[in-house]
Amino acid sequence: MRALSIAATGMMAQQTNVEVISNNIANMNTTAFQRARAEFTDLFYETERRQGAESTDAGNIIPAGIQIGLGVKTTAVRRVALQGSLMETGNTFDLALQGPGYFMIDLPNGETAYTRAGAFQKSPEGQLVTPDGFVLQPGIAIPENAIDVTVNQSGQVFATVPDQVEPVNVGQIQVAVFANEIGLDALGDNLFAETTASGAPVVGVPSDDGFGKIRHKFLESSNVNSVQEITDLISAQRAYEMNSKVIETADQMSSTATNMR
Repeated sequence: MRALSIAATGMMAQQTNVEVISNNIANMNTTAFQRARAEFTDLFYETERRQGAESTDAGNIIPAGIQIGLGVKTTAVRRVALQGSLMETGNTFDLALQGPGYFMIDLPNGETAYTRAGAFQKSPEGQLVTPDGFVLQPGIAIPENAIDVTVNQSGQVFATVPDQVEPVNVGQIQVAVFANEIGLDALGDNLFAETTASGAPVVGVPSDDGFGKIRHKFLESSNVNSVQEITDLISAQRAYEMNSKVIETADQMSSTATNMR
């Protein structure tokens, strides 16, 4: 009975759906987190009578055949790359990107990772680093005697130091954009890596055409909408229950056929 295996694929698909939704909900307060959405397609079909075939020697064409679907499969878990709301923190080294782009981060293995989470801190050497100590590219060195630090929308970093009236320009933040940012590989810790699917990064200056601007002393919030996630969770639960009901019904039908006298 096909219904058993078909409904089983539906239950497995909805289990994946619930797992994706649960991860979204778990990261509601994660800085710059982008919610994900599970996507499904139907499986291949078993053809018992092909449409378009000739039904008689006279050449009569079968207008509609018989094709039985064999279930569903998960094809992708797609990140929804929408801008999260900006939250003012007042912290000197908090940066948010308003618009397209990713900050570039040096990993210990020499590779470059990308992130939208701009909760930076100052290392003992005065460089801007992530909470895990990974250095922001290109390196920005804050003077040890800096009284204040400001970052404009174009990513220029200025430090106010004693005995100088004008702030000192200590560096220029650059950001990267991708042709297909959905194709980035999630590494965890709010970091992403370039892949063949994402394409090579295009590096530029914030506020230029095609690049977002820097908002100093702000952080980007998660783009998870709690109401939408709960609604999706209820929908997934109901779909799971209906598939389990199909299995129960198919089992009863099989039992009925087996017990016939």
